[in-house]
Amino acid sequence: MDSIISVNRLSKEYGSLKAVENISFDVGEGEIFGLLGPNGAGKTTTIKMLTTLLKPTSGTATVAGYNIKTSQNSVRKHIGIIFQDPSLDDELTGRENLQFHAILYKVSSVKREAKINEVLKLVELEDKADVLVKNYSGGMKRRLEIGRGLIHEPKVLFLDEPTVGLDPQTRRHIWEYIKKLNESTKTTLILTTHYIEEADFLCNRVAFIDHGKLVALDTPGALKDKLGGDVISLKAKTGADALDKRLKSTSWVKTISRHDETIDITVEEGEKKIPSLVKIAEKIKVQIDSVSLHKPSLEDVFIRYTGKSIREEEGEGWKGHMRAIRARRNR
Repeated sequence: MDSIISVNRLSKEYGSLKAVENISFDVGEGEIFGLLGPNGAGKTTTIKMLTTLLKPTSGTATVAGYNIKTSQNSVRKHIGIIFQDPSLDDELTGRENLQFHAILYKVSSVKREAKINEVLKLVELEDKADVLVKNYSGGMKRRLEIGRGLIHEPKVLFLDEPTVGLDPQTRRHIWEYIKKLNESTKTTLILTTHYIEEADFLCNRVAFIDHGKLVALDTPGALKDKLGGDVISLKAKTGADALDKRLKSTSWVKTISRHDETIDITVEEGEKKIPSLVKIAEKIKVQIDSVSLHKPSLEDVFIRYTGKSIREEEGEGWKGHMRAIRARRNR
């Protein structure tokens, strides 16, 4: 697969804060590629550099064959961007929003109307084309924004947290739509997300970003396979330290990670190991408050590489982002 994006040791610093630190990766043509990590991890900063909205401190990258530092206008002509925050004009209709964007990107008048109708059909908004956007639902607005990003036929479409703020049912519908869009247009899609399920469902490959660093990159299946076996989660309100220490010396425990009162271990044939775990806890006089068994998820992989859950660093909007930034500055 030919690379349409190539990133080489890209960094962005704000004084002493390293928002993004020496990340490198390639994205293939037609791929859905995900940047997964908690709020403030550096995902959006990376996207802003690749879309020429931010100048890198060091390193370089090419998008659609153009250097993000020296050929910014060429990069912009070949990409579309769906921002995390809404950017539609609510006082215009869906069709008028698309017309304005088509004119902005110099789509010729000869093909403009045909392209707008094509996009409206693609995003399933033909019957709402002449309705004011302020009367659209959240899901309809998101679909229109995605369609708007495709109006000038970009080679790469960037989606920054494409389903944030949507209810679970609408979010799932957008996932289905994004996958169908990729299959029908063959457009390369780069998305940032802190939703584990979103990355698992959509992405051909996922890059984990934590504290500005790329800590893992592979297909969702391969990342989960690296853990191997089953994941058993144990919760002990008291004695978690002692249980953690004891399990680290247990030969059949493949991996172990700890966050607060919960201990996650990876084992083979997990259902058969639960009785043994209870006996180990009893021997060291630790009471297990709860136990659960599941197959490895991308959340488990993230915990394995970073020692914490993505949800531990999630926040709501700007406040959550700033909490994450302050934590990184003080580490």
